[in-house]
Amino acid sequence: MYIHDLNPILINFGFFEVRWYSLAYIAGILVGWWIAKKIIIYKIENKTIVFDVKIFDDLISYIIISIMLGGRLGYVIFYNSSYYLNNPLDIFKIWQGGMSFHGAFIGVVLGTYLFAKREKINLLFFLDVIACVAPVGIFFGRLANFVNGELYGKPSTFFWSVIFPKVDEIPRHPSQLYEAMLEGLVLFIILISVTYKKETKNGIISALFMILYGFFRIVAEQFREPDLQVGYLFDLFSMGSILSFLMILIGFLVLKKAINDEFVK
Repeated sequence: MYIHDLNPILINFGFFEVRWYSLAYIAGILVGWWIAKKIIIYKIENKTIVFDVKIFDDLISYIIISIMLGGRLGYVIFYNSSYYLNNPLDIFKIWQGGMSFHGAFIGVVLGTYLFAKREKINLLFFLDVIACVAPVGIFFGRLANFVNGELYGKPSTFFWSVIFPKVDEIPRHPSQLYEAMLEGLVLFIILISVTYKKETKNGIISALFMILYGFFRIVAEQFREPDLQVGYLFDLFSMGSILSFLMILIGFLVLKKAINDEFVK
C-alpha cells in the first residue's frame, strides 16, 4: 500500500509555478508530434499518400487550441453546467482545473476539420494520424492526474491500493494509473501496430480509437469515483461511461463505412 505524497508542483518560483500537469501536456504534444511525423514520412515513402510533411507542423497550433477550448467547454457543459451558468466568468479560470477528455476530443475533430478544409487535404488522413498518437498524450495526462491526486479510485483492499491523504485515509484504486495503462499504453500499441500495415484504409484508425478508448474508459470507470458534482446518472452510469458509450457507437459507424470504402481516399 502506498501513501500518496507527491507534489503537483515541480518548481515554485513564487510568482510562477511549474506544474507536472503542464509538463504532461507539453510532453504529450511534443512526443505525439514527433511520432506523427514518423508515421507520415513512412506513408510517404511507401507511396501510401502524397503529402508535404511540413504542412502537419501547421496543424499543431490548431490541435493545441482545440484541446484547450474543447476540453474546457466539455467540462463546463458535461460536468458542471449549473455552477458555470451561475458563475460564467469562472469558465476562464482554467488554472483552477476542470478539463474533459471527451470535450477535447470533439474540439480536436472540429479543429482538424477546419484545417483540412483550408489545406484541401483528406480529413480522415489527419484524424487517423492524430488518433494513433493521441494515447501518448493521454498516458502523460493520466500520470499527471495521479501526481495531482485527482480523479482517484474507489475504495480497495488490493495491496497496490493508494491512500490519498488530501481526500481521506481510505485505501483506493489508483484508477489514474489504470487509465494510463489502458487508454494510453495499450491503446497506443494496438493503434501503432495497425497504422504500419499498408492495407489499412482511411478511417480505420479513427474508428478503432473511438471504439477501444470508449471500451477502456468504461472499464476504468468501474474503479474510479464519479465526479462529486455529477455522481451517477440514473444511479447507474457515470458521465464518463455515457460519453464513452456514445464514442463506441460512432466508432462502429465509422468502422463500417471505412471497411466498405465509403470514404473518399
